[in-house]
Amino acid sequence: MQTATPVQRRASRPRADALRNRERIVTAAREMFVEFGPDVPFDEIARRAGVGNATVYRNFPDRDALVREVLCWVLDRTSEEAERALAECADAFEALERFAHAAADERISALCPMVSSTFDERHPDLEAAGERIERLIEKIMDRAKAAGQLRPDVGVGDLTIAVAQLSRPPAGTACFSADRFMHRHLQLFLDGLRAPARSELPGTAMTMEDLRRS
Repeated sequence: MQTATPVQRRASRPRADALRNRERIVTAAREMFVEFGPDVPFDEIARRAGVGNATVYRNFPDRDALVREVLCWVLDRTSEEAERALAECADAFEALERFAHAAADERISALCPMVSSTFDERHPDLEAAGERIERLIEKIMDRAKAAGQLRPDVGVGDLTIAVAQLSRPPAGTACFSADRFMHRHLQLFLDGLRAPARSELPGTAMTMEDLRRS
């Protein structure tokens, strides 16, 4: 008696509705983390996403998994903005300006405090997303320096910390109500980056490694 040869099954792909639910959860979590901080209950995130609590836990078994996914998602979106700026802007400083304003809109400054001492900062996904955006920022800035449009005494860390600080609303101010002056103040900073420099900066250009050590 012959036994049937087992049929080799392909690994099933996530259904389209499952992918949409995951994206809705990440989008809702990002909005609520920005507005209320990292301790927002999962049921509130589920309510805003329009899914059940079980769907949230099925995708993200714990808070660290969700926080990491949100951070990676924001970093990836910011990297995509950098790539578009490089591809679509013939003017090197215009590419820098476009990227900086897009990065501020992502509110990365409001998300960074969620990386606590218990959070796995060395997770491969998070490291890869961080390395990608660092390379792209450096590429944008090097291009503007080579064109003689960006002062040579600034580094990737200088731009990163300025965008983070300027996109963070002042104490007592609602996060999204700060939009009306955030881009105004960011543009003032960007104008100060133009070459030739009008003043000598104290210290040395800040790198991302300097930021990590601080």
